[in-house]
Amino acid sequence: MSDKNIVCFGEVLWDVLPSGKQPGGAPFNVAVHLHQLGLSADLISRVGDDDLGTELLDFIESKGLSTEFVQHGKTHLTGVVKANVDDANEVTYKIVQPVAWDYIQYAATLETLVEQADMFVFGSLAARQTATRETLYRLLEHARFNVFDVNVRPPHYTKEVVKYLLEKAHLVKMNHHELAEIMAWFGEATDRPTAMQWLAARFDLRAVCVTCGADGALLWTNNQLYRAPGVAVEVKDTIGSGDAFLAALLKGWLSGTEPGEALRFACATGALVATHLGATPAFSERDVAELLAAQPV
Repeated sequence: MSDKNIVCFGEVLWDVLPSGKQPGGAPFNVAVHLHQLGLSADLISRVGDDDLGTELLDFIESKGLSTEFVQHGKTHLTGVVKANVDDANEVTYKIVQPVAWDYIQYAATLETLVEQADMFVFGSLAARQTATRETLYRLLEHARFNVFDVNVRPPHYTKEVVKYLLEKAHLVKMNHHELAEIMAWFGEATDRPTAMQWLAARFDLRAVCVTCGADGALLWTNNQLYRAPGVAVEVKDTIGSGDAFLAALLKGWLSGTEPGEALRFACATGALVATHLGATPAFSERDVAELLAAQPV
């Protein structure tokens, strides 16, 4: 296990699929995949005082993660998302609100946890309601390195909140649809390399990463653009694949891996998860390496 520690903040919930319910939520998924890749990860979230919450806590622990910073609320139910997987490559979601993770409470113990972490990972979805948003904003001021996983889900965001989170970030990850939407807000160029460079300059970002589905991903860092092609797999569903991608990219970043190599490994990790049902299938670095080795040169 690496001595690096990452704190993931935000939603933990149940994805309700035609095949049944699966644990999910981007911050939780990222934490699970970080742990599977050998990093220490903590999750800050909140569940309800109900059977679904108890099941989630048991599942979190089964994945090797601590539930110490997952709060228990009595006034709101555990989060549920209804996922439509009719198109395996473009899953859509109906996100119930308000739920327990909308009410993550600030505490001094969270501040200490974030201060001591190497990275603090968060998304825009967790900022949809005032209580959790205010907690997030306070914790952002204590983090060494902020990772913004944009993850916009209509109607659960505003331009103002997304812009504020961009201002606080050091590394930003988004998909190509989100990149196009954000650039439209500013009336700037939408070709991806130019847009990424503009965002990095505008918000003083150390890195901007854009995932492009089956076409791979782009990374702008150190005034240089890196590209990685998509990894050909038979997709079962894409739930959690972007979260696995981010976890792998952060592992590469923290270990000092050459950016192009880290990006390629991240693409393979996301593709590997897409070959399974659900957001957090078990895998190892060796599994990712074998998938990469099997790709045509």
